Amino acid sequence: MITIYHNPRCSKSRAALALTEQFAAARQLPLNVVDYQKTPLTLAQLHTLQQQLGQPVRAMVRDGEDDYAALQLEQADDATLLQAVATHPKLLQRPIVVYHQRAQIGRPPEALHQLLRQELD
Repeated sequence: MITIYHNPRCSKSRAALALTEQFAAARQLPLNVVDYQKTPLTLAQLHTLQQQLGQPVRAMVRDGEDDYAALQLEQADDATLLQAVATHPKLLQRPIVVYHQRAQIGRPPEALHQLLRQELD
């Protein structure tokens, strides 16, 4: 199974979804597309996702969003950042793809190639 945390209004997220759909279809793998703004992740899910990314919590937070500044998250600790993303889902980096219990932020979409082990043309 492949899961993509997706924002359909984002062009990078749509490009990553197309790449992920192609990969899943070629391997007949189920694809779980999660619009994380309509179905926000819980704190537990965010914690797991951060572990799967293998990166600091801050890497999965969109620091250019108005909510980031409004919530004064510049100096926030990991727990505060995760709580902010759980409460304000648009703070989550997009897209994020999970495959084989590993995750990758798909900005740019080509960043997914290593995770999906796909050759580029």
